[in-house]
Amino acid sequence: MKGLARAAALTSLVALASGCGGGGEPQDANEPSGEFPLEIISTSFPKSQGLGQTSSLRIKVRNPGPQTAPSVAMTIDGLATKIANPAAADPSRPVWVLNQAPQGADTALVGTWAFGPLAAGAERTFTWQVTATRAGTHTLHYRVGAGLDGKAVAVASGGGGGKLDGAVTVRVTRLPRDTVVDRETGDVVERSTRDAR
Repeated sequence: MKGLARAAALTSLVALASGCGGGGEPQDANEPSGEFPLEIISTSFPKSQGLGQTSSLRIKVRNPGPQTAPSVAMTIDGLATKIANPAAADPSRPVWVLNQAPQGADTALVGTWAFGPLAAGAERTFTWQVTATRAGTHTLHYRVGAGLDGKAVAVASGGGGGKLDGAVTVRVTRLPRDTVVDRETGDVVERSTRDAR
């Protein structure tokens, strides 16, 4: 039971940013109003995973606009799912346990991480390290934002050509994957059994 309680506590890290900060000026203080072009240019996450497998979720964002976006932010839904039994101690069961969130991007908002200002033409990559804990087919939905309090609004670039949101569907099997650590990147990757023969 202690292990389950610990897993539930870790799940809360998935649904919430791990800290709100202990004082000082709020992250959304003096956020300018307006529309700021942003676009998601790539997403990387293994579409087939095994129970207990640790993977990297990467989402790269670019500012194609002429001015700095106040705070490039990413909101993710789907890292934890609800279960049918309302009497359960914790109705939110983890699909992935969050091992590491994007460094320096914690916010007080549920499921949202922000890096602060993103200059015109600049790119930023959000990276999460997560471990699959629930078998089945699961979908993560994500959306980029230009601020944290709603005054700065992200808009698609080029008359709607930019991508502001997306989704990735992953199948988690009950059999753990044969994985190794990539020495160059530090990522946990699946070993090619074909190459091992």
